[in-house]
Amino acid sequence: MNISKKLGICMDHSEAHLIAQDGDSLETTVIKSEFSHQDKQETLHRSENTMHHKEQHLQAEYYKKISQVVLNYDDVIVFGPTDAKLEFINILAEDALFDKIKIDVKPTDKMTENQEKAFVKEYFKFHGF
Repeated sequence: MNISKKLGICMDHSEAHLIAQDGDSLETTVIKSEFSHQDKQETLHRSENTMHHKEQHLQAEYYKKISQVVLNYDDVIVFGPTDAKLEFINILAEDALFDKIKIDVKPTDKMTENQEKAFVKEYFKFHGF
């Protein structure tokens, strides 16, 4: 029997918690966006256009870092309280490299790290992965 590699991603626009499931154990890695609230305030003083361009560039880099991890998994659940998960999924949908990876999206409220792990464990248990 081929055992699939499973990953849960709880994300918003500032950071993503990547929760890898291996059997019953879960390991969390954090990837942070380089665009901070302080950056936003500093660049807003200069120009809104500059701020928007910088934010788009840094968000694209953030999503790229996460997508490189996703390539190593067979089944992925992306969840979280903001639209970041939908933006991320739309980027993955445009790239054929992700066509063979089963990726699902679920809206959730903000969670603690323990709640995130429980959500991932329950999701893969319930969906028969």
